[in-house]
Amino acid sequence: MNDKHPFDDFGINLFSESVMKERLPYPVYTKWKTAIRKEDALDRNTADAIAHAMKIWAMEKGATHYSHWFQPMSGNTAEKHDAFVEPGDYQAISRFSGKSLIKGEGDASSFPSGGLRATFEARGYTYWDCTSPAFVRDNILCIPTIFVSYNGETLDKKAPLLKSLEALNKEATRIVNAFKDKDIKRVTAMVGLEQEYFLIDKNLYQQRSDLINTGRTLFGNVPPIGQDLAEHYFGSIPNRVKAFMKEVNVELWKLGIYAKTEHNEAAPCQFEIAPLFADANIAVDQNQLIMDVLKKVADLHDLACIFHEKPFKGVNGSGKHNNWSLVTDDGQNLLEPGDKPHENIRFLLFVCAVIKAVDTYPELLRMASSDINNDLRLGANEAPPAIISICMGQELEQILFQLEKSLKIEHNVETTPFSISNLSYVPKDTSDRNRTSPFAFTGNKFEFRMVGSSLSAATTNIVLNTIVADSLSEFANELEPLKYIQDVRDKALEICQRVIREHKRILFSGDGYSKEWIKEAEERGLPNIPAYIYSIESLISDKAIGLFERNKVLSEVELKARADILYEQYYKKVLIESNTLMAMTKKTLLPALIKEIKFYSDAYASLNIKNAFYETKINTLLEILDNVQKRYDELNNLLTAVSKSATNREKGYYAFETIVSARHSLRKAVDRIESEISKENFPVPSYEEMFISIL
Repeated sequence: MNDKHPFDDFGINLFSESVMKERLPYPVYTKWKTAIRKEDALDRNTADAIAHAMKIWAMEKGATHYSHWFQPMSGNTAEKHDAFVEPGDYQAISRFSGKSLIKGEGDASSFPSGGLRATFEARGYTYWDCTSPAFVRDNILCIPTIFVSYNGETLDKKAPLLKSLEALNKEATRIVNAFKDKDIKRVTAMVGLEQEYFLIDKNLYQQRSDLINTGRTLFGNVPPIGQDLAEHYFGSIPNRVKAFMKEVNVELWKLGIYAKTEHNEAAPCQFEIAPLFADANIAVDQNQLIMDVLKKVADLHDLACIFHEKPFKGVNGSGKHNNWSLVTDDGQNLLEPGDKPHENIRFLLFVCAVIKAVDTYPELLRMASSDINNDLRLGANEAPPAIISICMGQELEQILFQLEKSLKIEHNVETTPFSISNLSYVPKDTSDRNRTSPFAFTGNKFEFRMVGSSLSAATTNIVLNTIVADSLSEFANELEPLKYIQDVRDKALEICQRVIREHKRILFSGDGYSKEWIKEAEERGLPNIPAYIYSIESLISDKAIGLFERNKVLSEVELKARADILYEQYYKKVLIESNTLMAMTKKTLLPALIKEIKFYSDAYASLNIKNAFYETKINTLLEILDNVQKRYDELNNLLTAVSKSATNREKGYYAFETIVSARHSLRKAVDRIESEISKENFPVPSYEEMFISIL
């Protein structure tokens, strides 16, 4: 009998701090601790000692290779495997040096660079991120790294994330110290990422090349019952999915990931997994691992895991909720309001820093949370609208609006206590949850709900960290010269009052789905960017360049490169979807339609009499055939003109303004095929078949 519990193996494949403390000589361990606190750099001897211990530990886990695991600007992860084996005296030996740990080399010209690397300029370097623990997967020692060019420009998402965290740490620590808490040396952004995804039967998935090529269905009709009765949401998890989730949890726990919550989501075949909070850098790494584990474990269970924001038309899409808070090195949550938030001036100041940041840079947040896929989800009664606003909740909003009028705040919000006869204490949260708000305060953190499910969360947190750091820097400059704590508190309240007066337009606690809010937001002067491509320009505006350079996160050259990559990704995704739909139309759907026409034509001919039903049916099918061919030709002609645009930006705008609408027209025409032909002749799995495939 096996009495071993899955928790017994928690962190078994993670080269964690506890493992390092156990396996490293104490002086080496303390030098590593000093390095991650940014107080000193690792020397070669220390790196060699860590590399040796890491190699021995990994080989005990069965590892034969090591890899610098990095996150290029494609949004995915990348890795190159090198064996530990090297030649010795007449035999193979294992070796892994500090140099190999710290630095690796890859072909930078083969990754998206936005012009930072030409084809003939191939060198790119990976450098160890010693703040994120190494781990073993599939006999590979994976070492989290940054990725930079030969000239030092960042070519990945991790390097600017680390820089944004350092900027945030610097400015938040200045604020805390200004409040005379001098023992605080570091403030960390803590992030919890809720990950939504779909599961369908792998056999059905493999029959749809649109799902394979693009991650979503490019045609298909919603069945008679989708999510109308909300029966799937928080319902009993299907047995097949339970077995999948069980294995996912075991694999994540082995990697030291605190996978905590799992449940059915709103749409059929849709689910969610959420880990506990972690340092933002580690949380982003872990989310990439979670997505990879979900994909690979699904495959083992003959399932397909889909992260696209809108894989099925007519039912809810998927997001990645980014829960963000600030925590000091002694465990204080700076966004914890406490029992008397109206008296917690430091809390109010940090909240106002967020309010100022979000209202100053809403376009950047719109860009950072999305791509072309997320446009299909935002604002569709399932996700927040594309208009950025902040919901603080009734109690805190009243406190802030009181502060706008007077520096003397009274706590006069009345709440009705909730009680159950056999429970003596039922706690009540400071604020309700507003699922229609893109950016909501939820107790002791902000939840950014707009982020697309398939995206790396790095970009979102780079922007969020940087804009808040910028606000805090301004506040710190005003507070630091003050000698006495009462003067600091008084000045902080004055700053908060100024922020509310200048930025209260961003505060909205109502229904973000309503048409009235769109009109009101326009009257308030809030930007409404309905299409993602229009938000890309914000990344290279003078305002954004100043922001990122001022906080030493990204240079103007790096920002322009990133914008170019986003434009390129946009138009290429449009082309891939369009070409896939056209190929399926020509090779799969039209032959099925013609087969249906022949069936009815042959049946009608065999009657030898006139019949209204057959005539109407055949005419309807022929009308669909003509319309599909017409829409197909229109889209095809537009696609041939893409190459005439000179820049990636021009191609992106051309794709959005012409190709997207033409593709939509072809889809509408194609969707009529499924509505009119028999189930036997419809050549691919329908929505209904896929939705029930895991029950």
